[in-house]
Amino acid sequence: MPRFSVRTFGFPEIRRDDQTCPLSLRKGLALLVYLAEANGAVAREIVATMFWPDSPEETARARLRRLLHRIQLALGEGALTVDRATIRWAATAQLELDSLQFEAACDRGDFALACRLATGDFLDGFAPGDSPQFDEWAFFRREALRGRAVQALERVVQDASAAGDHVTAVTHARRLVALDPLSEVYGRALIRSLLLSGDRAAAERHLAALTQCLHDELGVAPEADTLALLKHGTASQSEPTPPTRYVGKDSIHLAYQTYGSGALDILLLPGFVSHVERIWEEPRCRAFLSALARLGRLILFDRRGVGLSDRVGFSPDLKATARDIATVLDAAGSRRTVLLGASEGGPACIAFAAAHPERVAGLILFASLAKGSATSDYPHALQARQYDMWLRQLVTGWGGPAGIETFAPSLAGDAQARAWWAGLLRAASSPGAIKGLLEALRDTDVRHLLGRIAAPTLVLHRRNDHAVLVGAGRHLASHIPQARFVELDGADHWIFAGDQQTVLAGITTFLEGLPG
Repeated sequence: MPRFSVRTFGFPEIRRDDQTCPLSLRKGLALLVYLAEANGAVAREIVATMFWPDSPEETARARLRRLLHRIQLALGEGALTVDRATIRWAATAQLELDSLQFEAACDRGDFALACRLATGDFLDGFAPGDSPQFDEWAFFRREALRGRAVQALERVVQDASAAGDHVTAVTHARRLVALDPLSEVYGRALIRSLLLSGDRAAAERHLAALTQCLHDELGVAPEADTLALLKHGTASQSEPTPPTRYVGKDSIHLAYQTYGSGALDILLLPGFVSHVERIWEEPRCRAFLSALARLGRLILFDRRGVGLSDRVGFSPDLKATARDIATVLDAAGSRRTVLLGASEGGPACIAFAAAHPERVAGLILFASLAKGSATSDYPHALQARQYDMWLRQLVTGWGGPAGIETFAPSLAGDAQARAWWAGLLRAASSPGAIKGLLEALRDTDVRHLLGRIAAPTLVLHRRNDHAVLVGAGRHLASHIPQARFVELDGADHWIFAGDQQTVLAGITTFLEGLPG
């Protein structure tokens, strides 16, 4: 029985019984990786279309037959099972796939092994050529694995530091810095680990490099917490963030946190950008989340495709996000919760509340809307053409503080807030992935569900919100039975920007009025 190993981290490689298979055909390598990831039979038609999209059907099928012949010559007997309709790795072959081993290690919490397996990006530097469907699939798979690799590296750094193994912490912190050189969180982790390992000179060199990088790329200086590390030593550390956990369902792993305690649960679902760990870095955001946690147990999560949750090769729809809410509530042991949907998080909370009234104690919608784009009977959003123009501008500026002038005009001139937002965008998603997610949000329409909301509902909206018109909030309140509408002063779209106290006061009053 032959044993095959498929390496996908870095440039792909196929080995049989520890011997490299002499396969130089890029499309052959791509096909073998795709079949290994599929873990089952794949239709010949799908493969032919994927690798020869511009060829006539008969030509593509003939090229596939020749490719399969050359693959079987290179790999030997017992590698593939091929019939008239499908292709797959042979069931009798022992197949080892590093990407699946990596994910399994993450699932069981063996993050040290996961970091050893993830030696580079998925199919780094590899493309079969003239195969846009494969390239798109590989892109989303790469993003999903990279997100989990970052989380694994972060855990190893934390665990190694706690165990006093500062050399290991330094090694993995360097990998985090390489993945995001502009992240001060990773920079501080490396500086702290270097100091604890006794290498102050290296810590000073990295601070100088980080300072230069922040100046050149973002025009800002390091935060006070970063500078304090070298001035006051490792004793200067911010309050730790809640631990991130993962729950898996339908082959999707969702990152979530719980914070605080109390009889009441509050699940916060933000807009299209989220990262359960990076959100704690911004002082205003941390203060707001901490205040919520004093009102009840706070539950945070990244929806599929965003933040530390798995990247997916498609645009998640409203039903998928509603299922994610249920999955996280089950993992957190929450039977009834108050849903707080901010911005684009609102429609998914509405969908969940309509489908599961027995699980929703209350619904709070902040700066949200029922429909993603305007029509003749819904003038409270951008026209589809305007939305697409805004989306192109956002994607073009991704990686910098894209859109902050619209989302938080009160913070648009704050250099540190701009740097944090830019870092959050980079950590939360990529331009290509976020484009698909926002296109799905553009087509969202939950107006037909509003009348089915049975939970007590509070709608909060700032009067001069630049991102979502206040009319959208008024529409929600007027169509949800017995909803209460509170119109706030200000223009910030972000829930934590601007005057937090009026927002928190409204939420507190609402929660106190919920039936016991």
